[in-house]
Amino acid sequence: MKQLFIGLKMFVILSVVTGIVYPAFVTGLSGAFFKDQAQGQFISRGGHMVGSILISQNFEDPKYFWSRPSAVNHNPLLSGGSNLGQMSADLKKQVSERIQKNKILDHPELPPQDLVFASASGLDPHISPEAALYQIQRIAKVRDLADTTLRHLINELTEPRQFGIFGEPRVNVLKLNLALDHLAL
Repeated sequence: MKQLFIGLKMFVILSVVTGIVYPAFVTGLSGAFFKDQAQGQFISRGGHMVGSILISQNFEDPKYFWSRPSAVNHNPLLSGGSNLGQMSADLKKQVSERIQKNKILDHPELPPQDLVFASASGLDPHISPEAALYQIQRIAKVRDLADTTLRHLINELTEPRQFGIFGEPRVNVLKLNLALDHLAL
């Protein structure tokens, strides 16, 4: 009976420590040192929340730059990839449809991979500068803007590798589209 009491006591103590104390400590620490990331880095325009620069959004309007495809329809609650193997007929069909869509709307060259393949999380808010440049013709035509204006915008918003060595240069699609809307004002 004594062992049962000790076991229950340890269960309660560890539940409180790992379920309440530790999460509260980590949340407080992240809020103190990484305030923007901890709060989700939301962007507001005119008092309305338009999104987070950390989570991808689905842009399908031809006047906007498009994000990477998402296996979870850009829903953060369902984060994850499609898990389709390279021999999957479904994956081949999805990729073929995405290539055709991009070729018809942008230009006949093959689109960059990040416009064809979904990210592993389904929530990647960035595309490569090449993927952004690939979409210039469509956006310039729809918005009646010069190609050079869009190239300058992409270059201005391209983020370098983290710490100069990790990852690849990238462009946040939400920031890019908000900058496009700002040009129209």
